[in-house]
Amino acid sequence: MRKAVIGLLLVSAVLTGCADTEHTSSHTVGLTATEAAPLTDAEQLRISDAQQRLIATCMRRQGFEFWEAERLSLAESRTLGYVLDDIGWARGYGYGSRLRAEDAAARAANPNLAYRKTLSEQRRQAYDKALDGGLDVPVISVEIPGGGTVSKQMGGCVAESEKELYGDPRAWFRAEKTSGHLRSLYVPRVLADQRFSAAQDAWSRCMKKVGYDYKDPGAARQAAIARSDRAAEPKVFEAERKLAVADATCARATDLRRIGEERERHYVAQLRDRYGDALDTYFRLQHQALDRARKIVGPRV
Repeated sequence: MRKAVIGLLLVSAVLTGCADTEHTSSHTVGLTATEAAPLTDAEQLRISDAQQRLIATCMRRQGFEFWEAERLSLAESRTLGYVLDDIGWARGYGYGSRLRAEDAAARAANPNLAYRKTLSEQRRQAYDKALDGGLDVPVISVEIPGGGTVSKQMGGCVAESEKELYGDPRAWFRAEKTSGHLRSLYVPRVLADQRFSAAQDAWSRCMKKVGYDYKDPGAARQAAIARSDRAAEPKVFEAERKLAVADATCARATDLRRIGEERERHYVAQLRDRYGDALDTYFRLQHQALDRARKIVGPRV
């Protein structure tokens, strides 16, 4: 648990292959237009950076060393959604395999993990308690859409940082996990949607014209991932880069992202009767955290 907490907080984890547009809905109730707008990558990173700053300050106040992660550039930190249509980014980074390798290396070299190992057993227990409350801290659980529950320790500097950013860390945890796991309910509907399927077919035909035979962007991405362990090799990365550029070019030509996001909003809106309160809370607390983060750290560039 400790390694996971430190790793998640200190190393950029945005290259996950899933965009945050999953939370977007044009039917939010009781929120202003600003409060209902989904955050950009840059805005979400600013919240993450602010939380690291708060945790570091808290840990040092309790007598421990704590290092914030190196802040990658905004371009290096971007998320890759299901549809990649940024041709310039694809030309420079492919599908991000080299960035993921750098991220993995940063995780392995995390100075906080190394520092914790140098502590005596007594000091290590004190460090853990300071960070996330230790073993006896209260745990909060929430049932997630699609079945199952997720749990989280609620203590230490992690909880303190979330309280400062979100006000109510328990409400934030429930809203974040509920809204995030809606993906399991609406993604199958989007993929089966006739308009989206037609756009994917058009994308596939476009790719065939330039020499690539993939049925959808996911298949193209998987082909690149299968070779990502060799991305340091110039020829392998060049092949990934060319595939990603073709992918993004065809996505632009077929308007795949716009159609996908529109159908996504359509199916998320159908879930609002049951999950609308969680979605509204998610947006409201996220914007609140952004307002507070702006007073703590500057933006990435």
